[in-house]
Amino acid sequence: MSLRLLLVAGAALGLAGCAAGTAEAPPGPIFSADAEPISAEVIGVDGAVIGAVDLHEGPHGVLGEVNLQAGAIAPGWHGLHIHQVGDCSDIGTFTNSGGHLGLIPGGHGLMNPVGPEAGDLPNLYAASDGSASMEFFTSLFALSDLRDEDGAAMILHQNRDDHISQPIGGAGPRIGCAVLD
Repeated sequence: MSLRLLLVAGAALGLAGCAAGTAEAPPGPIFSADAEPISAEVIGVDGAVIGAVDLHEGPHGVLGEVNLQAGAIAPGWHGLHIHQVGDCSDIGTFTNSGGHLGLIPGGHGLMNPVGPEAGDLPNLYAASDGSASMEFFTSLFALSDLRDEDGAAMILHQNRDDHISQPIGGAGPRIGCAVLD
């Protein structure tokens, strides 16, 4: 066998071995810059409107903006997540919103090696007057993922999310809710 033939055969076998050992990643969200934006009011535990959320989809993910009025929440860090069900009707607890979007057993948290879940978002910081403004970007979900038969909700938590411990990063009770549809 010629040296040239041996080199070609070796290269082909090497490429075949690489292809065979490659795991195919699961399909991710499909984004559309033409997706209709989502705007929603955020309500607090007493049912009063405390702010607003706006979500806009681009070709590579979702850009979100959350604004809370003065006195809306306690100063400091608060966990923020997207939940599976667009239902904020149980004022005070907001448990009708279900679990996190894209729930992965043991996978909660942006820093979790098993996760993150699609609904994991960065923490929100409230100023000393209880107001807050934040902008975030995520490629973990598309707006179409929120517009299924039961919708979705953005949930604001009382405490900071540590982004790794289970099941919700120590974020505590739900103190705000917005129906996203």
